[in-house]
Amino acid sequence: MKQTRHSFLKNEGYVSVGLIKTETNHYQIKSKINDINGLFILDTGASNTCVDLNLFEKFDLIFEESEIKASSATDLIGETKISKKNNLQIGKWINNNCPVILFKMDHINRALSEREIQNVDGIIGADILKKGKAIIDYEKNRLYLKL
Repeated sequence: MKQTRHSFLKNEGYVSVGLIKTETNHYQIKSKINDINGLFILDTGASNTCVDLNLFEKFDLIFEESEIKASSATDLIGETKISKKNNLQIGKWINNNCPVILFKMDHINRALSEREIQNVDGIIGADILKKGKAIIDYEKNRLYLKL
């Protein structure tokens, strides 16, 4: 019997999480930061995992000034903060020492709202994807992370 991609990756120690494909062909993913549910953009081009600065209380984030200068494809982002040692959970995959960059994501959520796409709390970036040895299954709209 032929082994499926899913069963092969599961046997290799990966867990999978469903991705929400938007009409703009972006992916959103449900995740938890510090045990609080949130909705995030999955962005392979983002260096760091980020949270909207306006939501620091929601996710119980303690932050300090950051030297990191952030930018996006649509906007230069000014002020950033950093929150260290957070718990990030994506499905059954957990990172107990996750730094998060905070910046105001108004421009991102405004662009999503204009397309009638649900606003997001933040971005899951390449730092987490690399740490989790991520595999994205575009055919099945699933993210695999190695435990």
